Amino acid sequence: MDTISCMNRLLLPGLLVTAAFAQPRKDLTLHATFDKGIDADFALGDARLYTATSYRNRSDAKPGLHNPNVTLAPGQGLGGGGALRFSKKNTQAIYYQGEKNVAFNPQGWSGTISFWLSLDPETDLEAGFCDPIQVTAEAYNDAAIWVDFTRDDKPRHFRLGVFGDLKAWNPKNLEADKNPDFNARLVVVRKTPFARGQWTHVAITHDGLGGGKGAARLYLSGQLQGVTPAIAESFHWDLSRGAVRLGVNYVGLLDEVSLYNRPLTDQQVRALSVPRP
Repeated sequence: MDTISCMNRLLLPGLLVTAAFAQPRKDLTLHATFDKGIDADFALGDARLYTATSYRNRSDAKPGLHNPNVTLAPGQGLGGGGALRFSKKNTQAIYYQGEKNVAFNPQGWSGTISFWLSLDPETDLEAGFCDPIQVTAEAYNDAAIWVDFTRDDKPRHFRLGVFGDLKAWNPKNLEADKNPDFNARLVVVRKTPFARGQWTHVAITHDGLGGGKGAARLYLSGQLQGVTPAIAESFHWDLSRGAVRLGVNYVGLLDEVSLYNRPLTDQQVRALSVPRP
């Protein structure tokens, strides 16, 4: 079976197929439904989900879920399929390998990150910042894309962060809360649609990162929430350390993680945000 036929077969059960969605199938690099297990249904690279003690040193990483607080939840996902359940604050590294699964290009990194969340941020999340997804080879502030729930706001805000090489955008390595340049780069959503017992679609599209004129867009439930300022600095990765990190400090359900090698259009994001029947 060729690659496109394989992706078509994978996506038909899990996503509403529309004319707007016909093109993006061939642009997938990673697609995990959690319906048949924890490993990705389709991956250009390693399809296995890994666990390690921490992201700083992944020398103890091994395939599979090895944190009892992170489990596969059959029947709890979109359309009655499976999902990942984070029952307590997750402080271990749960991730897919980034190499080939992320279409990283230091001269112009473009793509889309799509996933679904089900939680009440005010009652489910424990103390501290929470990043449902991070895509990086090093840290949240070093050639990285992420979304998070804030720590102290009531209600918690939801933010998109996109940061190039740390030494390029923050040469003095100032802490985030002491660096006005950090907050100026974020897309912040103060009133969010997240709720327990319902699914909210999150999409991030990004174009030209590392090429001098990059930018990213955040969508919730198919609606554009904001666009980052121009991101001019460089982006470099050690591809062997690149990772799609899931559920950093997260509590709740996560489902249908998909990465694409180009930014989807507004119409295509809206098509993705329609839950399966």
